[in-house]
Amino acid sequence: MSRNIYGLDLGSYEIKVYDKKQKAIWREKNAIAFANEKEIFAVGDEAYEMYGKTPDSIRVVFPMKEGVISRITDMQYLLQNLLKKGRQFANGSEYVIAVPTDVTELEKRAFCDLVLHSTAKARSVRVIARGIADAVGAGIAVEREPGIFLVNFGASTMELSILSYGGIVLNRLLKIGGTHLDREIINLIKNRYQVLISERTAEFLRKEAGLFPNRQESIYQIPCKKMGTGLPKYREIPGTLVKTALREPLSDCVKEMTALLKRTPPEVRRAIEQKGIYLTGGMASLSGIDRYLSHAGGWKVTTVDQPAVCAVRGLEKIIQNKNLHKLTYEMSVENDRWIR
Repeated sequence: MSRNIYGLDLGSYEIKVYDKKQKAIWREKNAIAFANEKEIFAVGDEAYEMYGKTPDSIRVVFPMKEGVISRITDMQYLLQNLLKKGRQFANGSEYVIAVPTDVTELEKRAFCDLVLHSTAKARSVRVIARGIADAVGAGIAVEREPGIFLVNFGASTMELSILSYGGIVLNRLLKIGGTHLDREIINLIKNRYQVLISERTAEFLRKEAGLFPNRQESIYQIPCKKMGTGLPKYREIPGTLVKTALREPLSDCVKEMTALLKRTPPEVRRAIEQKGIYLTGGMASLSGIDRYLSHAGGWKVTTVDQPAVCAVRGLEKIIQNKNLHKLTYEMSVENDRWIR
């Protein structure tokens, strides 16, 4: 069987893969369910569906945390199972992996070890900064643009990338994402109504309410538990309360974006001011997020088409176009160093 090439964008809660042989992009949840702490019970979407609903004997874990691999053995098992799941997987394939820039070399190396030192027996591994993959996926001519500002807003991180002529100028990985916003919703409801809601319920409220008021603000009837007794009940939650919970952490994001722009070289900053900021990642679909950032920061903000798969679409283009290969780096297996 001829070798395949895979493009991997590994998010904290979702894996996105481009399969060259199948000419397809597929997505699956980055989760594993363990029974009795040791036995693997389910992986991927099936495991995620159990999250927050399982008995004490079953525990759902996420092998990645805040943008980096925290449980590499579990991550290797999960990835291999997903690649083989009804697909023509072959050992010795080539991989191109989108990685965050603002992490240690050890954390970056873990992305390569995932397929180099596993049953996948990767033939070669190339990496690319996720910000550059995002830009290519958004259809931006990265090597010709003097200044690009991309914000990848994901499940557990927000990555800020400033690019110029195909390279990274500045980059920040903020530990603020969808799960952080969900915790803010949980805490505000807990303090206001003395009830506890699950993370899945908070996620539902975040997606439904968005950031800006509607003509007729919604009221949400949600399941919860009364503090002290733990008795289940239903509680009405106004959409305005959810919006309040979302806005405080997002104001911190605006401050970080402003600070990064102030550190940007003047010629690069001028180009960004003309083009605006591009918003990618799963959380870019949050209703009103582009409008909020534009209003709070005074910038032009554009949400790219299909933001959740922007980086993996960039990997697809890079794998298909040899002229874009120079944007990636290869890990030399012999001496464990990065080479262009």
